Formats: sequence, C-alpha cells, structure tokens
Amino acid sequence: MKKLLIITTNSSDCGEIKNTGVFLEEFAIPYLIFEKSNIEMSIASLKGGLTPVDEGSISCSNPVEWDKCIKILRNTKNLYDIDYKNFDGIYFPGGHGPLDDIYDNKKIKEIVSYFFNEGKLISAICHGVCALLNVKGDSGDFIVKNRNITSFTNAEEKIVKLNSLVPFLLEDELKKQGAQYVSQKPWAEHVEVSRNIITGQNQNSATLIAEKIVEYFA
Repeated sequence: MKKLLIITTNSSDCGEIKNTGVFLEEFAIPYLIFEKSNIEMSIASLKGGLTPVDEGSISCSNPVEWDKCIKILRNTKNLYDIDYKNFDGIYFPGGHGPLDDIYDNKKIKEIVSYFFNEGKLISAICHGVCALLNVKGDSGDFIVKNRNITSFTNAEEKIVKLNSLVPFLLEDELKKQGAQYVSQKPWAEHVEVSRNIITGQNQNSATLIAEKIVEYFA
C-alpha cells in the first residue's frame, strides 16, 4: 500500500482575498479516488487543525460524499509532528490559501526538496503548485527548471478578477524559475506529468490528476 501525504492550507485569507482556503473540489475528488485505490493518506497542515474551505467551492450541488471531506479538513494533523520521509508521495490541493502560508515556507521547501532529491512523487493542483516555487534540488537548480509544469493560469486569474489581488501570478513565477510552462484554455481539464512531478491546471483537473497519481503509484 502506497502512502500519500496531503498538505493543505490553514489560511482563510490571501492578502486582499478573503474567505478563501482550500478549493474543496481539489481535495475531495482526489481524496475519494485515493480512498478507493487503497492509498493510505495522512492529511496535514502547517498548524494542524482547521483547513478552511473556500466559500466559492461550497455549493448545494456538491456530492454528499464531499461532506465527509469537509469534516476531515476540520482536524488536520500538524505537519511538524509527521515523519514525511515515511511517505511515497505528497499532494498539494489548491485554492488561494496556499499562496499565503504554503508558498516559500521553510518547512514546505524542506519537504518538497527531500521528495525531489529522493525521486519520490511530488504532485499539486491549481494554486497548490506554489509549493514547488523557490525549492532547489541537490544540483542547486530550481526543481521546476526544464520540467513541464502547469498551474492556475494568468488567464484564469483574470477571468475570476483576482489577478490584481493575488500576491503574485503563479504562471509568471514558474516561468521565471525555468519551468517549461504548459497550459490549455481556461477551465480545461489539463495535467502535466514530468517524471516524478505531476501538476494540474485547475479544479476541473482534479479527477485527472488523481487518476495520474494512482497510475504513477501502480
């Protein structure tokens, strides 16, 4: 049985963006797929406890099964209490929250660097891809350099009218660090697999990235 560490945000704010957090779809869909695939999961955040759910991702049309995931997000483990070296892979869901606490965090960079240098799975979707920024491998290069990477795009940020409110545009920062940035049209289902790094463009890519992670472990 493969072991996956899912790292979520504790932040409900991102600068001027309020009532954000994790985008529920990007956690719930993969969680339920991993559960059915017998992947052992631990859900952790930098402070433990509550991972806020972005209000924009909560709807009465959401599947009932997602309610279980909301409850799980209310009581995450403290990342500092976990031996991350015991896991086969990591996954970062998105939402704007990660731009506040996961981006450029010393502990996050330590963990991501370890998984990169060990050739273990690193996966992230949407704004969760910010966890890969400012991380260097043993070679001294940024880990995204020359890798096919996707994330929430500049175009998508403009469509939701948050491009002027985010602390930085994720697409731009990935390109600055040498990523071979690949995107599709806004809201397209799109995932990039670059050896041990798997990234998804947006919430509509949640099913596909989960399937690619299951396939990777298989």
